[in-house]
Amino acid sequence: MFDVDTLVADCQAAQRESEPLRAIKEVLARTLARPSEVAEVLGEPKGGLRMLHHTPGLTVINVIWAPGMVLRPHDHRMWAAIGVYGGQEDNTFYRRDGAKGLTRSGGKSLGEQDIVLLGDDTIHSVANPRAHEFTGAIHVYNGDFVNQPRSQWDPDTLEEQPHDMADTIAAFAEANAAWGAKAARETA
Repeated sequence: MFDVDTLVADCQAAQRESEPLRAIKEVLARTLARPSEVAEVLGEPKGGLRMLHHTPGLTVINVIWAPGMVLRPHDHRMWAAIGVYGGQEDNTFYRRDGAKGLTRSGGKSLGEQDIVLLGDDTIHSVANPRAHEFTGAIHVYNGDFVNQPRSQWDPDTLEEQPHDMADTIAAFAEANAAWGAKAARETA
């Protein structure tokens, strides 16, 4: 059975390995081998960020993306591993471009049990393209994700700004409200 304390302990042990990012990927692969068990413990029908573990050296977050949600481009300034236990998470990657600010440089769609590793210089936006399904993912960061100074980019102009957690929280609230309104219309 999936257990949050075991996941965190395994991530902490993986950080002490000679190749910690690869070791974290192995921890996520073992965890996601039984996605329904993870969803039973972590899944909920509401978008948001739930801290599973937060210290200066390691952050583990349960991220639930509401149907249709899109999060603006942002960076982490630390490596990360993301593993999806339900739904779909689409990542659009960017690279810095002196003249334009950012230029799209690819993407990756993650489904159930997929894992992506992100370097400390990765810039990406995230979307849940599914119209009627929440997406659940475990995000593991090599550091203090909450307090790390980082950047976000305006989704229209791609202008760089200091990251503002209030913007992120507002994006989840807006996505939840939009989903609630859509679900109410569909059942009316």
